Order: sequence, then structure tokens, then C-alpha cells
Amino acid sequence: MNFPSELKYTKDHEWVRVNGNEAFIGITDFAQRELGDIVYIDINSVGEEVSKDEVFGTVEAVKTVSDLYMPVTGTVTEVNAALNDNPELVNSDPYGDGWMVKANIADVSEIEGLLTAEAYQALVGA
Repeated sequence: MNFPSELKYTKDHEWVRVNGNEAFIGITDFAQRELGDIVYIDINSVGEEVSKDEVFGTVEAVKTVSDLYMPVTGTVTEVNAALNDNPELVNSDPYGDGWMVKANIADVSEIEGLLTAEAYQALVGA
């Protein structure tokens, strides 16, 4: 399993790549493996401020539907349009082309409360 050290992670299996006050957000390699083949992603929060730990969308796999939780408070500015036609990008490249949303972070200090790659790896027992 892959745990890029430059990312931050949540206990709910989302990852965050921060660039200034902008964040790319997706689900972890661990999460996509647990879910199995992803067939649909539903995110209707573009333009909305979503608080930390609130649901910003759902991901549907063959066997289940799972909520997506916002790792930091921010306004969702973009949904990865490539996932509309190709949701399996989350399975094949969860930290690259499989990102889910881009958001403007309201309070960058919230990043400090997220897990490091090492802490997340310990959390999932990898």
C-alpha cells in the first residue's frame, strides 16, 4: 500500500495535498482497496463551504456506498470532472488523477490536526 509522506490524512481515510490555502482531497489507497471497484462518485458541494468532518459527497462501490468527509473547513471550488466518465481512476491512481475535490481552506491551522503518513499507516495497521 502507498502512503505518500507529503500528504496529510484523516481517520476517515481521506487525504489532503495542501498548496498555500488550496487543498486537493481524495480517498486513500487503503480506502479504495477496502471499498473495491468504485462505480460512481456523487459530489454536489461545489461553491459551498463545508465544515471539517462534514459530508461533502459519497462514493459508490460495487458492494457499498460510503460518505466522504471534509478533512478541513473549506469552500469546494472544483470536482474532478474526469471521475464522471472514469470513476475507476480512484482505484488506479487515488493520490494522482483520482483526486475528488479542490477546496479553498478557511483555516490552514486545521492541517496541523491531521495525521502524518506514519500515523495513518499505524492507524490502518499497515
